[in-house]
Amino acid sequence: MKQKIVIKVQMTSDKCRTKAMKIAAKTRGVISVALEGSDKDQLAVIGEDVDSAKLTCLLGKKLCYASILSVKEMKPEENEVEELDDKNQESLNCTIAPSYPPFPRFCEVVAYDPSPSSCFIM
Repeated sequence: MKQKIVIKVQMTSDKCRTKAMKIAAKTRGVISVALEGSDKDQLAVIGEDVDSAKLTCLLGKKLCYASILSVKEMKPEENEVEELDDKNQESLNCTIAPSYPPFPRFCEVVAYDPSPSSCFIM
């Protein structure tokens, strides 16, 4: 579920704004971060399954004050839905792996030698 979260954060300087945006960008599930409002004191976060309460608490700890203004579910537009339907019809056997947490993938290649040599040091 894609959602837009608007958080009011007490930001008095550009350094505070940069710090708030870095904190929000590192949060799991965040797609984009932007500043809103006339004083640029509102942080707009767009993402999938973002924990808004946890993000607000983290911003409050690192900066002085943070509070949630709104959380809205973003619905896909009609054009995006049509594109998704077309893609699904083309590739029916496609599976999408979850992007979080990224696990390293290892492959092991085992080769069979039908005529092994007598030398054991290689």
